[in-house]
Amino acid sequence: MKIIAIANQKGGVGKTTTSVNLGACLAERGVKVTILDLDPQANSTSALDFVPGDHPSIYQHLIGGGDVSELVLQTKYPNLSLIPCDMDLAGCEIEMAREDDHLVRLRKLLAPFKNKNQADYLLIDCPPSLGVLMTSALAAADELIVPLQCEYFGLEGLSKIVGVHQQIRDSGANAEVVLEGIVMTMADSRTNLSAMVINDVREYFPEVTYETIIPRNIRLGEAPSYGKSIIDYAPTCSGATAYRALADEFIRRHA
Repeated sequence: MKIIAIANQKGGVGKTTTSVNLGACLAERGVKVTILDLDPQANSTSALDFVPGDHPSIYQHLIGGGDVSELVLQTKYPNLSLIPCDMDLAGCEIEMAREDDHLVRLRKLLAPFKNKNQADYLLIDCPPSLGVLMTSALAAADELIVPLQCEYFGLEGLSKIVGVHQQIRDSGANAEVVLEGIVMTMADSRTNLSAMVINDVREYFPEVTYETIIPRNIRLGEAPSYGKSIIDYAPTCSGATAYRALADEFIRRHA
């Protein structure tokens, strides 16, 4: 199993949307995927039609240890499962920060689960911050995918997350984590700004920027309120088409 952190310290850039819909599209292709909701807002949990707090979350295990396998919930989509989250995780950062091993605690917790190979990929939906949870996810991950909104401030955020990625590598917490990809999200083909941002990112990161571009699409925003992925809620919309293409490109990269 490969662990992939989907992270960007900037909020509203499509981390949860990408985690849920990339996961669903990979599952549709027969790839076994588990999504770990590591954001106290628990948006991935609710987007997959679970009520945050109704099931044990990763919080208790981060504090007290345990077998992560017992937290896994099967979603209504074949090949797609979830490790849920709830608001209690918000206090976890304070508790973890007091411990000497806070940066590698998630890595240690996930190691036995990773070795069981219950899925092909574990996608970690990270919180929008540079705090303990997000850096712990990078310390636990094999790869990092950065969803990047096609706006000017998105470029500023990209430099920060790339810097944190390098710090995690240099610190020795996880020297093996690689920047696997940058996914351009919320692109508006009617504006020059989106095209400029895409061109700039591809110029500086030509090897890792995905060819697939996720458009700004109202259906992508509506789907979570129905507890559905985009390929279930609006399977023929531009957002569904884009995430299916992203899944195909992801599979080719990891062939």
